[in-house]
Amino acid sequence: MSTAAVLPEPSDSAPAPSIRPTTSTSARRIAVVAFDRIIPFHLSVPCIVFGEDRAEGGVPPFELRVCAAESGPLATTAGFTLGATHGLDALADADVVIVPSWRDTEEAPHEALCAALRDARARGAVLVGLCLGAFVLAHAGLLDGRPATTHWAAADAFARRFPRVRFDPHVLYVDDGDILTSAGTAAGLDCCLHLLRRLAGTDAANYVARRLVVPPHRQGNQAQYVQQPVAARGRGDRLSGLLDWVRANLDTPHTLDTLAERALMSRRTFTRQFRLTTGATVGAWLLGERLARAQQLLESTDQPIDAVAQRAGFGSAASLRQHFVQAFSTSPSAWRREFRGQ
Repeated sequence: MSTAAVLPEPSDSAPAPSIRPTTSTSARRIAVVAFDRIIPFHLSVPCIVFGEDRAEGGVPPFELRVCAAESGPLATTAGFTLGATHGLDALADADVVIVPSWRDTEEAPHEALCAALRDARARGAVLVGLCLGAFVLAHAGLLDGRPATTHWAAADAFARRFPRVRFDPHVLYVDDGDILTSAGTAAGLDCCLHLLRRLAGTDAANYVARRLVVPPHRQGNQAQYVQQPVAARGRGDRLSGLLDWVRANLDTPHTLDTLAERALMSRRTFTRQFRLTTGATVGAWLLGERLARAQQLLESTDQPIDAVAQRAGFGSAASLRQHFVQAFSTSPSAWRREFRGQ
């Protein structure tokens, strides 16, 4: 589940997310900021999610621009150079601006870059700071008073340097509506797929994830660092099968005790093994899966909100609405309306 600001007194007429899902064929403009001494993988993440033609999978087109924060060829940490086709002026009409990392936690970005980011935000662009890119957004003053995250290894430096940011060092990514930040490396891919889901819907994001051979959706509040990413043999297989079964039966009530019993584990062992395997508590993981199912049903079916709530396991429309607004800052009805462009 992503982190987002909660709307006061939500209603079915509540405003939709800053980025509205669309089925339009018009291309959104995505600007990615490159810089000297960039890590190639970090730059490649938004490029591979938004820069390829995947019309055969129903993915809408994007106009991706790689923009240089400095002039001339840019060095990379891998020993080769690259050239960007745009300067910072390309940020002026971008719908989304992505800073894919930063080269040094102790180095402030040039004021020209910070000013371009502030201008982009002022005119309504959505900003994304992947990994150490959160440092750039924070230096520009765009994260003051807002939730954000970055790579766990830079957590202390970030918290010390930007005390006005509501920093969460534990999550994979934070979606605060018009500004998104992510943890390091692979979490940047999670964040970009989440952003694609907001822009183009579940089917498009799932298609791209399949092409990249990665999970289509890891909840934003999942832990960055899982001490035992591969569970012990036997128990891991048992939990993997259990998770698949729960996903297929979200409309069934589940508790920690019933799931532990189904996994043939004690309550204590199951709790420990579940967190080691998923990086989340049972309750947080289950809520995230139910929210993802509700989104998919809202986007792809005409079922009433009550029926969506039942199928996703929330029990009632009121419960679905409460959790949905808390997670996405919009109501289920508004999400459906905006996705369908009505």
